[in-house]
Amino acid sequence: MKVLIIGNGGREHAITWKVAQSPRVDRVFVAPGNAGTAMDAENVDIGAGDINGLVKFAKENEVGLTIVGPEVPLCDGIVDAFGDSGLKIFGPSKAAAQLEGSKVFCKNILRAADVPTAEFQEFRDASTAEVFINERYSETPEDCPVVVKADGLAAGKGAIVCKTRDDALEAIDMIARERQFGSAGDKLIIEERMSGGEASILAITDGKTILTLPPAEDHKRAYDDDQGPNTGGMGAYCPTPSITDETLRWVESNVLVPTVHVMKRSRQPFRGILYAGLMLTPHGPKVLEYNVRFGDPECQPMLMRLKTDFVDVIEATVDRRLSEIGELEWDDRPSVCVVMASEGYPDAYEKGKVIRGLEDAAKLEDVKVFHAGTTHNEAGEVVTNGGRVLGVTALGSSVSNAKLRAYEAVKCIRWDGAWCRKDISDKAIV
Repeated sequence: MKVLIIGNGGREHAITWKVAQSPRVDRVFVAPGNAGTAMDAENVDIGAGDINGLVKFAKENEVGLTIVGPEVPLCDGIVDAFGDSGLKIFGPSKAAAQLEGSKVFCKNILRAADVPTAEFQEFRDASTAEVFINERYSETPEDCPVVVKADGLAAGKGAIVCKTRDDALEAIDMIARERQFGSAGDKLIIEERMSGGEASILAITDGKTILTLPPAEDHKRAYDDDQGPNTGGMGAYCPTPSITDETLRWVESNVLVPTVHVMKRSRQPFRGILYAGLMLTPHGPKVLEYNVRFGDPECQPMLMRLKTDFVDVIEATVDRRLSEIGELEWDDRPSVCVVMASEGYPDAYEKGKVIRGLEDAAKLEDVKVFHAGTTHNEAGEVVTNGGRVLGVTALGSSVSNAKLRAYEAVKCIRWDGAWCRKDISDKAIV
């Protein structure tokens, strides 16, 4: 079988690496890919947003299965386009992908499914949102615990956590007047700010059967001790001890199952990866958001542990026979992924820095370096091409051992301005 992976980040490299291990797969294409996917598969110079070009390529090359990594093409309807062309593709339809593509849609589904989440209000313009904030917090301007969110996709940056009324008014202005997130700010929501630890629980579903994956924990803040601005994710580990088996079963019963049922009843059946971002509040887990694809970097440590043939699972999901797969098999060892980033990230950064030491890191046992923001220069050298550059991932006998192995590999790799957090997975080490 020929398989096409769509995307160019660390998540897509991890998917490529895992798919290539299947004895059923002859060739793996990645569009557009990066320097790492070029080592493990064949890159194709077609952007993830070029849906017509991707359909054409899949047809001409007799691709048997396509897997979509990022959220934007899913929200733009790539699954519908491939299906209309008779091509097998993994991921939710455009209608179902609204779970991530629209915060308002997601909140309304959560409400209909009676899934625990923060209380919220929807607004279609800045003025009415400002009136709400000014009236609600007129007597407590210095205590305004809300989160202001752009409705649409904003590359993970459309949620602004506020402490004071002025913070909230500034956030509304940024989203709905200055339009810093473009059309994502056509609508916005204001919700109560929740407190507690965060966790990610992902499941694969064909709309009937749900296979819950081991919980992982991402590190969103740029710097150690969860300081600094939000990022796309500076590292992750899997599994996370903050999610007990009892909690996992509760999330399955009270979050995942009712969501899938409501989507089915609303004639927008969900098939693909259902990713619940949770806040572990003093009153129990509540849903922060849904994503409709693997998280990045959570995907890397998770797939590092998967032993079941990934292609079998994906194809069974597409064919709506996931119940035939049974329990997935996992490596008992935990895994840790450390993201190495470019100087300046998550703000402005330079590209084209030559990366050294990748071969040395590759020699280490139970370590895999997943490429995210990389490419080749004219001399054929691997160079930086993004803010998050590499996801250095390792298995270990314990979380602390996996962390040790991952940072040992990090020390092998260098480029001008490379940096990373030093405390990835420390929350799990007691």
